[in-house]
Amino acid sequence: MTLLKKTIAALSLAATALTAMPASAETKSLVVAGGCFWCVESDFDHMEGVVATTSGYAGGEMDNPTYRDHGKHREVVKVDYDDTRTDYRTLVTNFLRTIDPTDAGGQFCDRGHSYTTAIHAGTSEEAEAAREAIADAQETLGKPVVTPVEGPATFWKAEDYHQDYYLSQERVLSRFGIVTRAKAYKGYRKGCGRDARVRELWGAQAFRGVEKVGS
Repeated sequence: MTLLKKTIAALSLAATALTAMPASAETKSLVVAGGCFWCVESDFDHMEGVVATTSGYAGGEMDNPTYRDHGKHREVVKVDYDDTRTDYRTLVTNFLRTIDPTDAGGQFCDRGHSYTTAIHAGTSEEAEAAREAIADAQETLGKPVVTPVEGPATFWKAEDYHQDYYLSQERVLSRFGIVTRAKAYKGYRKGCGRDARVRELWGAQAFRGVEKVGS
């Protein structure tokens, strides 16, 4: 297929999708911290109704934080979703099943405040939904969930190379040699024990995207 035909086909599909979307559809957002933002972004990309994910920083006091210097900010992901296909409570419930919400010191092999978990609720209704999801998780696990529900926080987008890291075919020098970022990501995720711990903690309730991404 020529480039022109591909472009026409893509535009046609986009037009069809827009026509099919209900008039009441609205894109909403949530911001969560779950350790390494590469992994959180990847997990949310496999959730029904999610239309975009962006890695970044939030929760601290520094303006324009960077990966090298982000002060008291956590690594977070801003998740945009179609509210006709999913809802805030469902996404938070799934999110908790992609992390270890019982760990107050970080996530998996990544330690320290910037890797701790949090849910930034934008409204009182979202805060209530998040607290309900946490209570449910705590009952399921039979142990305290330490993930806090915090209020709105300024979201700072991370550097471009962090976006969709798990998909990037750019080659980099890593502990695994000179490989694509996508391959380095898979090696890091497995080596960090993220999926193994989530499966150990949550069992059959571990979000299925963990299995798909971590395989």
